[in-house]
Amino acid sequence: MVLGELSGSISRALAQMSNATIIDEKVLNDCLNEITRALLKADVQFDLVKTMKINIKNIVNLDDLAAGHNKRRIIQQAIFNELCKMLDTGKPSFTPKKGKTSVIMFVGLQGSGKTTSCTKYAYYHQKKGFKPALVCADTFRAGAFDQLKQNATKAKIPFYGSYMESDPVKIAIEGVERFKKENCDLIIVDTSGRHQQEASLFEEMRQLAESTKPDLVIFVMDSSIGQAAFSQAQAFNRSVSVGAVIVTKTEGAAKGGGALSAVAATKSPVIFLGTGEHMDEFEVFDVKPFVSRLLGMGDWSGFMEKIHDVVPMDQQPELLQKLSEGQFTMRIMYEQFQNILNMGPISQVFSMLPGFSAELMPKGREKESQSKIKRYMTIMDSMTNEELDSTNPKIMNESRIMRVARGSGRQLRDVMEMLEEYKRLAKVWGKMKGLKIPKKGEMSALSRNMNAQHMSKVLPPAMLKQIGGMGGLQNLMKQMGSSKDMMGMLGNMGGMGGMDQ
Repeated sequence: MVLGELSGSISRALAQMSNATIIDEKVLNDCLNEITRALLKADVQFDLVKTMKINIKNIVNLDDLAAGHNKRRIIQQAIFNELCKMLDTGKPSFTPKKGKTSVIMFVGLQGSGKTTSCTKYAYYHQKKGFKPALVCADTFRAGAFDQLKQNATKAKIPFYGSYMESDPVKIAIEGVERFKKENCDLIIVDTSGRHQQEASLFEEMRQLAESTKPDLVIFVMDSSIGQAAFSQAQAFNRSVSVGAVIVTKTEGAAKGGGALSAVAATKSPVIFLGTGEHMDEFEVFDVKPFVSRLLGMGDWSGFMEKIHDVVPMDQQPELLQKLSEGQFTMRIMYEQFQNILNMGPISQVFSMLPGFSAELMPKGREKESQSKIKRYMTIMDSMTNEELDSTNPKIMNESRIMRVARGSGRQLRDVMEMLEEYKRLAKVWGKMKGLKIPKKGEMSALSRNMNAQHMSKVLPPAMLKQIGGMGGLQNLMKQMGSSKDMMGMLGNMGGMGGMDQ
């Protein structure tokens, strides 16, 4: 998860406060001191942390709260609001529009992840229906064009650059003009970086900005630089009027908070977070959901958006009907594994669920879980339609298992392990048999057809514990408002729960 260490510390502080028998001044101070230490450890600026703590103390006056007020909720809400204020510039960035040509210029120091971020930005918008193109105007770093070319080819995005031309301004002008003629509506210009701030770098950026007239200049910043981000962002902003920021390498970054808060102080809004090397490890930065996840409160809307992105709407009714009838086949398991991989990093998905913390997916286990899923899918690729669509586990006799092992190039024990995983998931889904699937518009069907007791039997124990037991599950179900959403969540997460056990 993004800034998982910071999130874990803040979540624990809030949990300790919530578990206190009586909420008094000491409990409040202990909670705020723990959160303050966590933020300072994450390299958030001292003045910002100090201001936040003072504001919360002013808002939460325990002596003035009448009996019956939920003090825990009031404290949590005050912390949430102050963290949002810290990270929200109140200034929206330029938003590209489909069908209308926009030129976006990327700037930043060398090694900040600028070229990778260019491709991720293009890929993100390509999935949204844009027609992006990449221009490499970085002639300073050897291999810059090769890197952009490789990334763009992998993402199937048109690109432009030159091995012979040394003038970045000329390359940028030619690239932008070419892609305008090809009706690309999002032209992204990657510029040179340096190991340190240099007059020549800023002069080059000014010339590029004057020649290409970008609609938006994005400053790319490495999250590990902490409070140094403040002076860097200001220096770049003075040269080319930075309109937005992308913070990179935030996966497991202990000091990522410094970059976030420092950028917020420059009044340039953060728009994306780079959460890994892969193309899909790129998160839209939205202050409220981000802070909600830091506090362990989840980002339910973001999670459901991922669910609906990866499960085609026309497949959902048929899938839900089969599951309600107890028809859990290996083909359904295969499709759900595909959905899990399409949702992006598992730890990132977990962090969107209320009550979940980074500890549920320990460092190093995520790759192990994903490789296991891919291994199972490779094995199932060697199975027949009869085997994939059968609901009878006994269909896989010894001769079939040996054939599948040979066909997939895996060991017999790998096939047996996959079959055990199928049996485990089939048993989980068997508990959903007989559940009525609500018709379209029957939002109240959740309370009639599902209750927390029923759902607690389906969720893996580790997940139920992370949610907060039965009480946390009831709150989660209230947030969902639809049994289809709950079923969709379980369909995608049943496999994740098993992978981590």
